[in-house]
Amino acid sequence: MTEPNPRISVFPNPDDPRLTAIVGGIDQTGAPVRARVVTERPLTLFLNAQEIVTLMTIGDHPEALGLGFLLNQHMLRAGDVITGVDVDGDLGVVVVRTERQTDYEEKLKKKTRTSGCAQGTVFGDMMDGFDEIELEASAILRTSWLYGLTKKINQIPSLYLSAGAIHGCVLCCRDAPLLYMEDVGRHNAVDKIAGLMYQRTITPEDKILYTTGRLTSEMVIKTVQMRIPILVSRSGFTAWGVELAQKAGLTLIGRARGHRFVALAGAARLVFDEQVKMGGDA
Repeated sequence: MTEPNPRISVFPNPDDPRLTAIVGGIDQTGAPVRARVVTERPLTLFLNAQEIVTLMTIGDHPEALGLGFLLNQHMLRAGDVITGVDVDGDLGVVVVRTERQTDYEEKLKKKTRTSGCAQGTVFGDMMDGFDEIELEASAILRTSWLYGLTKKINQIPSLYLSAGAIHGCVLCCRDAPLLYMEDVGRHNAVDKIAGLMYQRTITPEDKILYTTGRLTSEMVIKTVQMRIPILVSRSGFTAWGVELAQKAGLTLIGRARGHRFVALAGAARLVFDEQVKMGGDA
């Protein structure tokens, strides 16, 4: 595998004034406090002339969010030529335009409310093409990379550290974080990752996706659809998420904190090159 390019990096900007607001209140003693809270605003996505969905989002990277949502919903195809992505921040609208004429009226009639926070929604068949996807069998995850990643990600300035109430997803290669996206729902954060990978032509075969949220069926399906072979979280699992990961050959690692983790699928990709002493968690 090639070494990751350190210049391919997009990280959160917790100082962006559009993403947070200061709200007054009181603490447990009754003393006045001023708290920093994340913003939440609607973003309506159009594909050509058709309105697809309104997403609740913090508002950054609308182009990547729109592209990633359409890619993960199979509304954009591999051979599609995108002629433009227009964003109107005042109206809260992003329009993706393609050479191919599109009409997803029937697909939009079938909605599935997911377990993601901020009311994640998918359209049509969630499992469309899932069984045919083959993840890179030669991809590996060294335990030294995993321990290094969890430490590095926790040290990156983020909205989670400054305001909370937000989820993050990080695309990584070996022990290097490449793309770090945050949003009020983890489904939005992973869609931003998908959109940025498309925009920057980043290949998935040797990549790792890290998420702060639960390892649900939705996260597993999106990771597999993005052809990323390894999914890691500091949080826990759902039974269907584990079942789907095992079926797809996805390496699924949860409860990754310090030098601790649990792998419930795809453990063959793990290389134990950094042993942890019994009882150690440094």
